Amino acid sequence: MNVTIANAPISWGAFELTVGQHPGVPDADRILELLVEAGYDGIDLGPVGYLGRGNEIRSRLARHGIGLAGGYIELPFSDHDALTGKLAELDDLLDTFDEAAPASGPAPRPTIADGGAPHRRVAVGRSATDRSVGLDDRQWQQWAAGMAIVLDRCRSRGYEPTLHPETGTFIEAEWEIDRALELTEVGLCLETGHQMVGGGDALVTLERWGDRINHVHVKDARASVIDRIVDDGMPVESIWQERAFCALGDGDVAIGAILDRLAATDYSGWVVVEQDIFPGPDDPAAAQRDQVANRALLRAHGF
Repeated sequence: MNVTIANAPISWGAFELTVGQHPGVPDADRILELLVEAGYDGIDLGPVGYLGRGNEIRSRLARHGIGLAGGYIELPFSDHDALTGKLAELDDLLDTFDEAAPASGPAPRPTIADGGAPHRRVAVGRSATDRSVGLDDRQWQQWAAGMAIVLDRCRSRGYEPTLHPETGTFIEAEWEIDRALELTEVGLCLETGHQMVGGGDALVTLERWGDRINHVHVKDARASVIDRIVDDGMPVESIWQERAFCALGDGDVAIGAILDRLAATDYSGWVVVEQDIFPGPDDPAAAQRDQVANRALLRAHGF
């Protein structure tokens, strides 16, 4: 096992729904300082531009001695016209990877999620028990063809992507993850929190698809909060607004068992801790306490 441990701006409240919109978001240098203090060796990109562009991102990462773990993007794989219109955003993400030129750690992963649809974003977790909200056979074939386009695009630039299961999209439930991997060559991001929202079990996924896992996002989640969100038909934003994700070990994901199983494999690459929060007045200090504790828990399991 050869892993590098990273964290993500979202653990301090910086992500697409808050950067440039919420006054409580820490700036990039402050998050990097906190991340280094907490003992991490890498960071996820966050929104493109948050860590800077060109010389700015390269010098910022070098100044803090931090590697770049990856960057997240949602793409409409099953709608090829819409996908063509989004490829420029994918290219921009890959350009940022090139600009960062991290000196430490493995190469960053393009972390690609399905673009979802309005009816999925307002029916969080429903596809686990109602497959009618998912793709039909024709749409799955279109999805696979769209993924092939994206795989070729990333690989032509020297980056191997990973598929990120995401709440409120067409890759949410266990059966959707299975179908996506059966139909394509893409590697899988083991996503311990979003899988619980989708009614799945990341430990089962690790056992079944271990040879396809090329990236890991570790987060914990509270089952009682997720059950309420799903049962009440709440929209995808609720997983952040209701604080579904919590410090590692404080929720109901089998984090210890997952880490122990991962440690027993020959997995090599990034392990990224994520604890998605909306920022609040005391969150930088509270978030830092959580991320220090999260790093200690990973060490206790050999990471």
